[in-house]
Amino acid sequence: MKGVVIAIVVLAMVQLMLVPSQAAVTCGQVDACLVPCMSYLVGGGNPQKECCDGVRSLKGLASNTVDKRAACSCVKAAANRYSNIKDDAAQALPAKCGVPMDIPISKTTNCDA
Repeated sequence: MKGVVIAIVVLAMVQLMLVPSQAAVTCGQVDACLVPCMSYLVGGGNPQKECCDGVRSLKGLASNTVDKRAACSCVKAAANRYSNIKDDAAQALPAKCGVPMDIPISKTTNCDA
């Protein structure tokens, strides 16, 4: 009986290792991070503290390549939903917040690259 239990545990562990990894970052999370930035993204100027806090949170959410690609796709989709977002303001957002990002914020980004 003990051998059967061990075999089941080993099979379960092997199966978990074979499951393809999925992005843990959702577009809802990305949108929530960037909602405080809308006034900056539309009007320019300087982003508010809440916006920069959201950019920091977004960077923390996307810690591996899969998550970064998912976050990039969500950012791109959000940018394309709002035609009044200034692309130059979006691209400058991480620098203005002092947050180095591996995720470009643009309507035209190739998220697979």
